[in-house]
Amino acid sequence: MRTQNGLHRALERGETVLGASCATFSPTVIEVCGDIGLDYVWLDFEHGGPSPYDSTALEELTRAAEAADIELLVRLPSPDPPLIRKVLDAGVRTVLLPRIETAAQLRPAVEAAYFAYDGDVGDRGVGVGRSGRWAGYVDSFVGGEDDEVLVGTMIENVRAVENIEDILAVPHLGFAFVGPADLAMSMSEGDPLAKSDEAVQSAIDRTLEACLAADVPIGRIRNDADEARAAADAGYQILRIGGDVGSIRAALGPRLEEFDVT
Repeated sequence: MRTQNGLHRALERGETVLGASCATFSPTVIEVCGDIGLDYVWLDFEHGGPSPYDSTALEELTRAAEAADIELLVRLPSPDPPLIRKVLDAGVRTVLLPRIETAAQLRPAVEAAYFAYDGDVGDRGVGVGRSGRWAGYVDSFVGGEDDEVLVGTMIENVRAVENIEDILAVPHLGFAFVGPADLAMSMSEGDPLAKSDEAVQSAIDRTLEACLAADVPIGRIRNDADEARAAADAGYQILRIGGDVGSIRAALGPRLEEFDVT
């Protein structure tokens, strides 16, 4: 069973990592993503997929990732500490927490991922799961697991941007990820169509600057290759450059249109 978190190590080295979303939650797609050389697969349990409380489903996904030597970046539906512990016990190493607005909300969620936290005992707890080879308390597992866990937070609402410096100061926060669509929604004052692109971009820029100043890796979605390169040059270390469903549409849609059967 692979234990080292390659995504974590790459970010520590200052590298830019590239990934893709897997909306089908297919182990086969995960293996293909690893085979073509991506660094991670984004699994969005906030908006789709099986229940993140289903350890059996998570174990199949982590096995596929290990087989293909690729990391899973799992976006959870909530920053609920019991959920965080259960997902990590199933073998996931990198989790992304949504709906965070303040450091006070974030801290207990991050603490739930660690056995030792900020100079004291963390809130992870020792369980019997895949991450520990179903062996329960093992000194080598407990002592090494904290070095491999990576916890990130979405920056996707106005309050999070307003509190960005405090959020980034939460101990053991591993990265931040910008959510422009939800950020725009939070700035719409109840009208999804009423948004200011300039205001949204200003909030994104503030988030990037704060992350660079705090030395916290930051990510965003950039499906266009030129835009992805520009984002990397600007300081973004985590880039999501596409996904399985979008790739099928982009590749097969035009091909179908070109096939004239008349």
